[in-house]
Amino acid sequence: MATRKLYITEFDKSRLEELIGVAEEFGGRDRQDIESLAEELDKAEVVSPKNVPANVVTMNSKVLLRDLDTLEEMTYVLVFPKHANIDAGAISVFAPVGTAILGYAKGDVVEWPVPSGVRRIRIEDVVYQPEAAGDYHL
Repeated sequence: MATRKLYITEFDKSRLEELIGVAEEFGGRDRQDIESLAEELDKAEVVSPKNVPANVVTMNSKVLLRDLDTLEEMTYVLVFPKHANIDAGAISVFAPVGTAILGYAKGDVVEWPVPSGVRRIRIEDVVYQPEAAGDYHL
């Protein structure tokens, strides 16, 4: 898979690093979801909210995804864990697909290991991105 540019806003990175710290403090050390998210944050180029490209998945973005193996389409809002509700289409950034899409852009294909192999998802569209809409408080 080709290396792509991964972006994170200063605000999202700060909030996510704080969340990771709290999770580790309360027994989250050696949790793969926390480690995966921390690794993604380390790889990302940090940008101001006003400079993040409008097609990049940030926290609270609504995205249209396509599973490249089943061709199933799904729409999710990427949220912090306390707001996660899969039935309402709100997926946690700690969920494997949430961590996988954070910081990537429309058209990118993300891959991550699952027990049955590797799952491949393409980001078909970023339907709503708070920063592009001027919603810097989310």
